[in-house]
Amino acid sequence: MHILLVASAFNSLTQRVHAELRDHGHRVAVELAVPGVPLVDAVRRQRPDLIIAPMLTTALPREVWEAHTCLIVHPGPVGDRGPSSLDRAILDGADRWGVTVLQATGEMDAGDVWAFADCPLPEVAKSDLYRGEIADAALRAVLTAVERFASGTYVPQPQATHHTRPYLGQEDRRIDWDRDPTERVLRTLRAADSRPGVLDDLLGGAWFLHGGRPEYELRGRPGELLATRGGAICRATTDGAVWIPELRARRRAGEPAPVKLPATLALADRLPSLPELPAPPPCGGSHAPHGSHGSHGVAAPGDIGYREEGRVGFLSFSFPGGAMATDHCRRLLHAYRAACSRPTSVLVLGGGRDFFSNGIHLGVIEAADDPAAESRANIEAMDDLVEAVLTTTDRLVVAALGGNAAAGGAMLALAADEVWCRTGVVLNAHYRLMGLYGSEYWTYTLPRRVGAAVAERLTTDALPLSAAAAEGLGLIDRTVPCAPDAFAAETARLAGLLADSPATPSRIAGKKATRDRDEAARPLAAHREAELTRMRATFHDPDAPYHALRRAFVRKEPATGTPPHLADPASSRRGDVTAMAAHDSPPGSEPCYQEG
Repeated sequence: MHILLVASAFNSLTQRVHAELRDHGHRVAVELAVPGVPLVDAVRRQRPDLIIAPMLTTALPREVWEAHTCLIVHPGPVGDRGPSSLDRAILDGADRWGVTVLQATGEMDAGDVWAFADCPLPEVAKSDLYRGEIADAALRAVLTAVERFASGTYVPQPQATHHTRPYLGQEDRRIDWDRDPTERVLRTLRAADSRPGVLDDLLGGAWFLHGGRPEYELRGRPGELLATRGGAICRATTDGAVWIPELRARRRAGEPAPVKLPATLALADRLPSLPELPAPPPCGGSHAPHGSHGSHGVAAPGDIGYREEGRVGFLSFSFPGGAMATDHCRRLLHAYRAACSRPTSVLVLGGGRDFFSNGIHLGVIEAADDPAAESRANIEAMDDLVEAVLTTTDRLVVAALGGNAAAGGAMLALAADEVWCRTGVVLNAHYRLMGLYGSEYWTYTLPRRVGAAVAERLTTDALPLSAAAAEGLGLIDRTVPCAPDAFAAETARLAGLLADSPATPSRIAGKKATRDRDEAARPLAAHREAELTRMRATFHDPDAPYHALRRAFVRKEPATGTPPHLADPASSRRGDVTAMAAHDSPPGSEPCYQEG
């Protein structure tokens, strides 16, 4: 069938629906619901067999849903209605939830039901749930609904009862630092991640708080700032403390939208003198992997962790939105080198349940006094990290992707000997939507895996790939069919089998010979310099599209239309493709380059 996706943004769920429907043989196009652009005209041009709205914040025009079957994906059980469904479920402490696919009508979320899939709600952040359990349920429901529609015989069922949940405003999200215990604070933060954040007063300013992890040892007066670590600030609650990794200033009238930043950077001009706590030691067997859960059900403190099981080392990392600033890259490189000093035969990178990496941190770059210089520093630090992985010849390195990866983050994964992806992962192995040529040695690693022709197509088409499609192309080595919460344990089991395999010693022995052969054919330094020459020219050209694209992305400037490569995928190989992608990420989206 020809299926049209109508969405407010080409966010993570829309990308996954797009990729998996294509895997099932459907012809899929996208139209963004953009203010001032008649959606009716776009639908007439597309002439779809079916319309699906994976993420839509505005109502479909009557002319559209009266002329076509339009299926709305609602992140809530049958009868649940309202724009803050998942947020309220998290705040209420629900342990199970679901996704309903219903037919569009004149009343929001009130149409007949085509499919429903339920799912657990572990105590993780809303955006993590949205890309994990909610997305898994959504795909099951969407595929069921599409199959039922294609049969021509299925009759959707009316909703017998309903419960409308009102919009969850900041007055309902406020944290009372003098009264709220750690569990309540963390739940409030989880329900607002990554949008809209929790509005709070801090050091004389109004800030949106984003993210939260428990602190198990530090204590202080409720609301007091206690310490910093890796860009995060630690704030006392009534019975403990929490780490807050990111802040976003409140927008002032007439000014551009502020950028979400690491907390210490956002507060740089007003942060009092606080102790900077060292990161947990990068080596040793006592550290829980990131993604394991403490007593509060969220990741333990620290964005980088290391542990060992027998001959396997696990270097876990998780940065907000998958964005890796210069400091993130340098700290992860330090931890990687330390992990490589350990007597292991297999080293697993990642293994968490959410984003693997989305490459350089556009927000930190945008906020820098010299964005061009910070762009260069960030890409060089990413390159240093990727080079360390590529030149590791004394053990097998596995990149374990429990969540999505894009741009330089995808190329970081490809530097490993094996790439394992959870079945729900979406990959965007390209840079062009940000007007960049790209680095991270992609001109070496990508053709090495899929060949020059496929590498060219992936980087120019700029379309998302499901894990299954990536495996079919040879881009990754293994898909792991499991729930998000089970990925770390399943990865550990598979890595143990790899370490115990009789073939592993010979594979390790052959790595150096292969690396020496490739180095003789074309040194890694030559790949790096050729890539960086083009990147530096872009960074230091004030008229390069990258600067406007970056600004539009991090400041959530609204889209002005649907990029042609989405509305007509065949157009992605025609014309100047960087300019037409300027507004791929409207407000509140989780775009393919890095999560906003």
